[in-house]
Amino acid sequence: MDLYNAEISAGSLMLPESRRVARLLLEHPTKEQWFEALKLDNVLQKKSPATARRQARLIRNRLETLDEAGWALVADGPQEVATQVLFAAAIKHSRILADFLRDVYAGHLRRLEQNIAPAKDWEIFLADCAQRDPEVANLSDSTKAKMLQVVLRVLAEGRLIDSTKTLRLTPPHLHPDVVRYLKSRGDATVLSIMDMTR
Repeated sequence: MDLYNAEISAGSLMLPESRRVARLLLEHPTKEQWFEALKLDNVLQKKSPATARRQARLIRNRLETLDEAGWALVADGPQEVATQVLFAAAIKHSRILADFLRDVYAGHLRRLEQNIAPAKDWEIFLADCAQRDPEVANLSDSTKAKMLQVVLRVLAEGRLIDSTKTLRLTPPHLHPDVVRYLKSRGDATVLSIMDMTR
């Protein structure tokens, strides 16, 4: 897929793991040091090496959309700040998440609707995505289901819905440090997607 990729299905925001990876990136590891931290030190504390590799790749790809100041906020910032900066990184990394927030979530907020209707909303959304990127139509049903599951978990972790069970919308309140950080980087698009109440 040119426009969209299914990489988000590898995991949600994973704050504890992302904090560890951010601390590692701040040390500018060589390829060998990265491999060692992942495999020998099991920095992500996963039972399966394949899971650790897949999740570490996703986390690193997300974090690399930020700069060192962003890594520091993720590594050692208060939980709310670290989570929101990670959320911003996930939006920058995953067009499917960004568009879902812009097209579906923001639409529900505008219409004052209380809940996301996952099956219906996701089906309509993916049909729209397929108009922009025909490859979306070739995704397997299991991949589509997994992507929806992760997107909803990201929304719950980012406090945009109260839980993955009720799916009730809880409009975001961005921490001033996060707003300041995104403005300093000129990330107006990400800021507008995250802060729909402005």
